[in-house]
Amino acid sequence: MTTLSATTRNAGTSEALRAEGKIPAVIYGKGVKETLSIAIDRESFKKAWAAAGSSTAVTITGLDHDHDVIIHDFQIDPATDMVIHADLLALDKNTKVSVEVELEFIGTSPAVKSGLGILEKVLHNVEVEALPKNLPKSIEVSIDGLEEVGSAIHIKDLNLPSGVELKGHDDEDTVAVISAIKEEKEEDSTPIDFSAIEVSDQKGKKEEEAPAAE
Repeated sequence: MTTLSATTRNAGTSEALRAEGKIPAVIYGKGVKETLSIAIDRESFKKAWAAAGSSTAVTITGLDHDHDVIIHDFQIDPATDMVIHADLLALDKNTKVSVEVELEFIGTSPAVKSGLGILEKVLHNVEVEALPKNLPKSIEVSIDGLEEVGSAIHIKDLNLPSGVELKGHDDEDTVAVISAIKEEKEEDSTPIDFSAIEVSDQKGKKEEEAPAAE
């Protein structure tokens, strides 16, 4: 499990922390009676996010006791593109939790490679339930077996890590499918027959002819 060291912080020190390469953060949730205000190293946080994402548990160390959390949210300064605050949701290591997990499509579809069709990803995330220690960052979906138009992967085909269960999905729900390539209609290129067009030497025609003078 990914670990991240933290220290307790006092109110009103956010700007000073950021100048030191740290970011203010809060821990709340299971087992936390009052929201904990902490400080964590910015670079260490970036590494933890890369390893765990928003679904895998991270262990916060350095406080009175360790906390298993998921990175629930964080804010980025649009001017500097740096993380300036993080929200960490505490978990009970003995209680299952439901989270959204990204589907990672791997491999090569023979149907796509040969130009028979295109891969349509129907689902990009799925909801899973597991103990914090078993939460995956992503679930791999192999497309190697999609050999023809109409070939599909369904929820029941997913290989789940040990201790992980799917929530809110039917076995027959489509995850990805090979669809036929739509052919673009060719524009009508029939040449124009100019000889069939009647040409008038008048630029215009009056709606009514004026009466002749007597």
